[in-house]
Amino acid sequence: MPVLEIRDLHVTVETENGTTPILNGVTLTLRTGETHAIMGPNGSGKSTLAYTIAGHPKYTVTSGSITLDGEDVLEMTVDERARAGLFLAMQYPVEIPGVTVTNFLRTAKTAIDGEAPAIRGWTKDVKGAMSNLRMDPTFAARNVNEGFSGGEKKRHEILQLELLKPKIAVLDETDSGLDVDALKIVSEGVNRAKEQTDLGVLLITHYTRILRYIRPDFVHVVVKGRIVEEGGPELADRLEEEGYDRFLEAGTPVEA
Repeated sequence: MPVLEIRDLHVTVETENGTTPILNGVTLTLRTGETHAIMGPNGSGKSTLAYTIAGHPKYTVTSGSITLDGEDVLEMTVDERARAGLFLAMQYPVEIPGVTVTNFLRTAKTAIDGEAPAIRGWTKDVKGAMSNLRMDPTFAARNVNEGFSGGEKKRHEILQLELLKPKIAVLDETDSGLDVDALKIVSEGVNRAKEQTDLGVLLITHYTRILRYIRPDFVHVVVKGRIVEEGGPELADRLEEEGYDRFLEAGTPVEA
């Protein structure tokens, strides 16, 4: 059973005010088949955690560790992390002019598996996944995320998730900007991927509405770069009623 282990993770970022600590000792264990929700107010470090796992060069790990099945993730390049089974659905997916969705998906699948998928089976898989996500088939010939709406970009992220079949998926505020219908469709895609591959999910969100469709096994509250409370789904329900005020001390949270 693949396991992602984060131990006493400290991360900084360079700002106009100098080196700024963002994560201040995060510890978390995620196994495949589990869904962990990371919740917290703006600027608490949630997205920093996601991008640090993925290997974004903006963030510097000053101490602590991240391992996947005992292998040191921090020593891996970004592409090595992807081949090892890590996946990041970005909060703000980028446009890639000149690269079609079809070429992007097939190239990514080839890079991760080490060989190109058979055309006939791959084409069937792509069409089936797009249909499940209610994506217009013409999107396959469009450039990646170019001219896509916010909801279309998020569906494309989940399309990648379903086709690339990672071990661990980090979903960074996948629910942001989605209306109710799109939220249901995206959530169904995540649940489908989990059922088919025993995927482990680290779901980062401000709000509980996506947790009505993707039910977490564990909830972690992050404030000022630390996990300040942990629990089951009932903790998310409590946050819905009470908010984060009881966790916040005087002062402004660090920027993530």
